[in-house]
Amino acid sequence: MGARGGGDTPHIIPVPPSPLLLVPPHLVQVSPSSALLLALTPCDFPPTNDMHLFASSSVLLGFIGALAFLSTAVAQDHTTEEGEAQILDPTVECTPYTYPPVAQAQNQFPPMWTVATILPGDTAAQNKYNSIQGKIPNIPPKGTQPQSLSGDFGGFSYPSNDPDCWWTSTHCTNPKMAGLPADINTVPEPGTLGYGFDDGPNCGHNGFYDYLQSKNQTATMFYIGSNIMSVPLEAQRALADGHEVCTLGPTVTALTNEQAFAELYYILRSLTQFQMALIKLVIGVTPTCWRPPYGDVDDRIRAIAGALGLQNIIWQYDSSDWLGNASVTDANYQALINTATSGAFNNVGTIFLTHELSNFTMSEAIKWYDNLASVFKHLVPVGVALNKTKPYVEDGYTLPTFAQYVNGTHIGSIVGSVNETTSSITSTITSTASHTATTTSSTPTAGTNAAQILPINSGMHSIGVLVADAR
Repeated sequence: MGARGGGDTPHIIPVPPSPLLLVPPHLVQVSPSSALLLALTPCDFPPTNDMHLFASSSVLLGFIGALAFLSTAVAQDHTTEEGEAQILDPTVECTPYTYPPVAQAQNQFPPMWTVATILPGDTAAQNKYNSIQGKIPNIPPKGTQPQSLSGDFGGFSYPSNDPDCWWTSTHCTNPKMAGLPADINTVPEPGTLGYGFDDGPNCGHNGFYDYLQSKNQTATMFYIGSNIMSVPLEAQRALADGHEVCTLGPTVTALTNEQAFAELYYILRSLTQFQMALIKLVIGVTPTCWRPPYGDVDDRIRAIAGALGLQNIIWQYDSSDWLGNASVTDANYQALINTATSGAFNNVGTIFLTHELSNFTMSEAIKWYDNLASVFKHLVPVGVALNKTKPYVEDGYTLPTFAQYVNGTHIGSIVGSVNETTSSITSTITSTASHTATTTSSTPTAGTNAAQILPINSGMHSIGVLVADAR
């Protein structure tokens, strides 16, 4: 399960495509032995013209100042989701810790930071793959590995008539293959923004999630498997706060059929009764939605994801916040606001690509939140905008309907049904204390807390898209 860059781009690739160098050179990696997040400081990668420093507004300064004051009054607890959520000092929050269920199940997943394949002896995975092979169209992988694994399709010749509905080339969202549903890049509710964030969970996101709570706002969180394994208690907070959890997949069009299957499969299925695939293991639910980074999807990958029960969510507008360039990001936020003001979304709402990736991206989300709320009638999770009340495979977990949400009910059921047949799924969140995490003796280098929501000078820290968001 290999690393990927956290960035996405809406730009159409020429046919044949020119080289794509979309992945920042400073990917954060996770140690397979410890499953701990290793963040990079701004000094760890060379400065570029795309990296601008963020100076926050006085409103953000005031909000963060209040959080900083409160952080001295709460316990520093790395053992439960509730305790972890109370840590408001991102340096403390990003202190590495061990979560026993993850540590004990590591050997049940493909190795971290390599391309996933079906594990030897995993007959359930092999049987599932065999059962869907007939549904996968005969479309070869795009590009040449390894460069294509990071979104670089330079030198790859692709027909201009786009036979595979390859989003990376033409932004195609209506599959050419019969029977495949269209990608989701808008929402049906007028004046509505499908609100969500890629590349989480970030080890220091409490300030940001607290801000969302202060606004009574929930969102769709597209989580990366490696980050879930690194900071599982932070991942659990999403469900506890009522956010919708989806997965962020790998750059899949570069993979073979088996690799693409394995990347998605290991994030979804139960390995044994008590050793569940990663999101299910850590958060307790199996997502039914996913997003390919860079929007890199074609009909072959749509068929594989669909066979695994995953709905493909793209976007219509891009903040480009992953670049870490304040001028570009602010211009894109303002362009969306101008478009909304013009009445473009009076009949159909839209989806805007933003990230939980770094200090910069989360600070930008806070900075622009009130402006977005002033021009859109409603900011809601994508699933809510689609009236998708059952967001997970497991029974009991629900999202409110769109009507319920706009009338003040922003959180559905986050407990789940006691009648679940696959292990004690409901206990993953409710009995987190029984799986207490332990803080390791090592601490991150000063300044490495990539998610610090403070008005500081900070470059972009790419958490990386683990190829097999499924781990």
